[in-house]
Amino acid sequence: MIIGAGGDAAHDGLPVLIVTGLKQEARIAAGPGLTVICSSSNPVQLREMMTSFDPASIRGIVSFGVAGGLNPSLKSGDVVVASRIVTASARWSTEASLTENLVTLPTKRRRSIVSGVLAGVEEVVTGKVAKAALRATTGADAVDMESHIAARYAEHNGLPFAAVRVISDPAHRALPELTMSAIKPNGNVDMWKVMRGIARNPKSIPHLISTGRDFSRALKSLRGCREALG
Repeated sequence: MIIGAGGDAAHDGLPVLIVTGLKQEARIAAGPGLTVICSSSNPVQLREMMTSFDPASIRGIVSFGVAGGLNPSLKSGDVVVASRIVTASARWSTEASLTENLVTLPTKRRRSIVSGVLAGVEEVVTGKVAKAALRATTGADAVDMESHIAARYAEHNGLPFAAVRVISDPAHRALPELTMSAIKPNGNVDMWKVMRGIARNPKSIPHLISTGRDFSRALKSLRGCREALG
């Protein structure tokens, strides 16, 4: 279990809150002793969901899912265990003992586990130039849209916090605009919109295929991290 009772009898038996952005991440995380929420990659919605949680009803929080790569040395499927979360105006540290335990998890073929910095953003960072600029200003290794919100809530309520994020799109890869525009509010992909986009621009097919392979590799790696949640 990534977050144990920590010797606090008041929190014995309480679930850990797992914060995700996509339905695929939420399905991987689901299990006994865990409460999983999915924001559909909508920071506003996630903040609203977090307000419904009584902090006394959980024993800790874990941000769990995929992330965009900012560190050029990281490839799709690599795991970033956050040492801290940063935004343009704030930063939060994770629980040191949790980070140390996670970094020592067994690695599998084509996957490495590193301790690193996560940048929190309100909108998807899609392009290579934008990724490089964000790394230059924050020093972050990866970026997502949930960890900073979960970290703020955990700090405000005195709860232990950890973040486990797997690289989906590496720093050198720009996300196809078509893919991002086809994501529905519930987090599903509008396949009809994707097909129409391909019909209008067949040259986008190789890029979409590469992005899909990266995402599939990231989800496979994320499943390998599931055992850490308990």
